[in-house]
Amino acid sequence: MARVSPLPPSGPLRTLASATLANTVGTGLWLAGGALYLTRDVGLSATSVGAGLTVAGLVGLTASVPLGGLADRWDPRTLRAALQVGQALAAAAYLLVDSLPAFLVVAVPEALLAAGNLAVRAALVAAVGGPTGRVHAFATLRAVANLGISAGTALAGIALAVDTHRAYQVLVVGNAVTYLLSAALLLRLPAQRPAGGAGRRAADGAGRRATGDAATRAAGALRQGRPLRDGWFLAVSGASALLGTHVTALVLVVPLWTVGPAGAPPPVVSAVLLTNTVLTVLLAVRLSRGADTAAPAARKLRRAGLVLAAATPLYAVTAALPALPTVVLLLVATAVWTVGDLWHGAAGAGLAYDLAPPGSIGAYQGADGLLAGLAQALGRGLLTLLVLGGGGVGWLVLGALYAVVGLAAPALVRRAVASRPAPTGEPTGQPVTPG
Repeated sequence: MARVSPLPPSGPLRTLASATLANTVGTGLWLAGGALYLTRDVGLSATSVGAGLTVAGLVGLTASVPLGGLADRWDPRTLRAALQVGQALAAAAYLLVDSLPAFLVVAVPEALLAAGNLAVRAALVAAVGGPTGRVHAFATLRAVANLGISAGTALAGIALAVDTHRAYQVLVVGNAVTYLLSAALLLRLPAQRPAGGAGRRAADGAGRRATGDAATRAAGALRQGRPLRDGWFLAVSGASALLGTHVTALVLVVPLWTVGPAGAPPPVVSAVLLTNTVLTVLLAVRLSRGADTAAPAARKLRRAGLVLAAATPLYAVTAALPALPTVVLLLVATAVWTVGDLWHGAAGAGLAYDLAPPGSIGAYQGADGLLAGLAQALGRGLLTLLVLGGGGVGWLVLGALYAVVGLAAPALVRRAVASRPAPTGEPTGQPVTPG
């Protein structure tokens, strides 16, 4: 009988999943209650909170590549545990916030730690999963994260219902404690060997054997591990980041569309988001299969773009339907959207891993996260303006963008793969030709 629980069998991946579950319960607590704590309890204005989080988030992105690169030289398990202890201190420091300057003093370091931690986490997942299991591990942790966030959101509802100073303090402390619990669970993993040494030796060998200017430049990029100078990697990662704005569309634009132009009652928003959560838990691992290497991952990314595009007209027509068909179609559109979401997540992870030099996985994951974060930050305003300002036409324009990016992905991946010299001392095998 197939496993129902998203938690994997006993072993390192299960330990990592347990740490993720603990961490994301805190994420759910803070996502649901953090803004209300800062406005209702601390007394900041909603505008100040929004602006502060935006500034902190943009500054935080600068830590992605440096801390990801550090994970290529240090044990990523220990580094991530240390970062989570730092995040626990930053989370607890929100208890001391009593003004906008104090808020920024806490929010900016917290954002730096969070952005860097994402890159280090990706390096740790690669170390635990190995070349053939890291995309599966990524998908498993995504399913577990959805469970954790849902549980944290539900727990936050208790504090929000009580709506007292003490209840909000418990919420803040609870978030901090989950970071410490996650760090303790991470330290139960065996120490992980950083990938930098072996990868740099392989890249040096490749550089000595490569011929021609293009191969020499590619070998230099591999040897130095500088992802921000690797143009074709950035092109692929940028395409993935554009498709990744579907996350912002789902959690920000779809709820506003649901209660606005679609005219559905507010509880439907919860049903829509619950549909995404349940399908993610059930399907994330299954839909991640076959994305371990660049060629199949590129095809899956193309498929993701087309499926996301197919969901946009379904959302668009809900503005012109009666109440019951509107609700049904919103749920159907979200189910289609979630399939594209999961294919994109698996494909994006597979490409970011497989196109990175073996010794620079952390740094390259940091660059991938940097582009994804920029796309999310810019996408909040642009997608809201496009869809809520443009109505059904805005949805169709967004769908066309997703389709174009998805269709372009295999060609971009072919160029990225072609820029890589063959590994030293190993047969090149069959040519990689994303279809």
